[in-house]
Amino acid sequence: MFTPTLTGVGERSHLLSRDVGLDTHVADVANLMIWENLRDIVLIGHSYGGVVARHVADRMPDRIRSLIYLDAFVPENGKTLFDYLPDNGEGDRKLAVAHGDGWRVPPRPASAFAVNAADAAWVDRQCTMHPLSSFEAPAQISGACDGIATIGYILARGFEGPFGQFYAKAGERGWWREELACGHDVMLDMPNELTALLLQGCGAVRTDGPRAPTTSSKADTGSTDGDLIVAAGV
Repeated sequence: MFTPTLTGVGERSHLLSRDVGLDTHVADVANLMIWENLRDIVLIGHSYGGVVARHVADRMPDRIRSLIYLDAFVPENGKTLFDYLPDNGEGDRKLAVAHGDGWRVPPRPASAFAVNAADAAWVDRQCTMHPLSSFEAPAQISGACDGIATIGYILARGFEGPFGQFYAKAGERGWWREELACGHDVMLDMPNELTALLLQGCGAVRTDGPRAPTTSSKADTGSTDGDLIVAAGV
């Protein structure tokens, strides 16, 4: 499993600059796949990471067996992440002006994402500034990403965020879908349940779309058929 840290955030926060944006983050994941010679992978994008994963999948669909959006943004071509927010990103822009020199967005508190109480303080300590430009960059999608054989969407039902619209669209597209009753950081709130979904192809029974493939016997060792990459988000 690979969990790449995008340039400018987390332990790579010292690399944050005005030059870092969506293209940088797409290159982070794409180059990992190239240099590690990864193929037949399961690519997962969480939150903003869905934007990154969608671009990577659009550019390298032949390397991806399954694409999973985890409470994530799924932009259409020409749309920005801010286009999907109720305020069109005005709140983040104001935060960037007030606390990030106009180009960095400070992290929202864990409570804003309904993170469970036991992990909230840890999440607040881990979060770092994010480049505003990555939220304002129009998606450049050819549509190749939507031709991947298996695509799914997992929605966090315990969080009142903007992701219901993507869950609905996933149903229209015939993607498989699942819901978990937790906050936005699913991997913290319900890690066992999420792991089970991923290892089992995100559910054995589908009522709203194509059935996802199950994993091979490698699941007994905690691995999937292909390499699993998580394009983490915010």
